[in-house]
Amino acid sequence: MRARSTHRAAAERGVTMIEVLITIVILTFGLLGVVGFQARMHLAQAESYHRAHAVLLMQDIVDRVNANRSNALTYVTGSPLGAGNALQVCTGLTGVALDLCEWNNALLGASESTAGGQQAGGMIGARGCITNLVATMPREFVIAVTWQGLVPTVAPASTTCGQGLYGNDQMRRALVTRVTIACLQNDPTTGLCVTP
Repeated sequence: MRARSTHRAAAERGVTMIEVLITIVILTFGLLGVVGFQARMHLAQAESYHRAHAVLLMQDIVDRVNANRSNALTYVTGSPLGAGNALQVCTGLTGVALDLCEWNNALLGASESTAGGQQAGGMIGARGCITNLVATMPREFVIAVTWQGLVPTVAPASTTCGQGLYGNDQMRRALVTRVTIACLQNDPTTGLCVTP
C-alpha cells in the first residue's frame, strides 16, 4: 500500500511540473504580445505627432498667404521647400520672401530642440509645396506638406509634392489644403478683378 502511495505522489509531481511549464509558456507569449502592442502604440504616437506638426506648418503658411492676398501668386514654389534645402538667413527679408524663408526653416525643424547637433522632434524629411491651379480669379492654390512616415502605408494620391523623394512612395505622408483668393473688387474701367 505504501509503494502505491509513493508511486502516485511521484506521478502527481510530474503533472504539476508540466502544468507549471505550460503556464510559463503561455505567460511568455502573452508578454511578447504586450511588448509588440506597445511598440505599435509608440509608432502610432510618433506618426500622430508628425501629422499634428504638419497641420501647424500648413496653417502657418495658409495664414501668411491669406494675410498677403494681393501677392498670393508670388508664394508659388517651383520646387519643394524644406528637406533638400539649407537653413536660410531670413534677416533683412520682408513680405513673401520672409514668409517663404521662415516656412522653409520651420519645415527643416529650425525651431526644434537639438540633441547631439541634430534637430530633435521635427518631422522626417518635411517638404512644402505651393502651386496655383487657376490663373484667373478666383485663384486657387494647393498647399501641401509632405514628410516621411515610419511604416509603409498607401501612397498619397492627392499631391505630387515630394513624390519619389522618400524612396518607397508608401513611406510618404501628405497633408493638402486648398486656398481660394476671390475677386473682391472689379476695376470699373476694365472690368478686371483688382486684388486688394
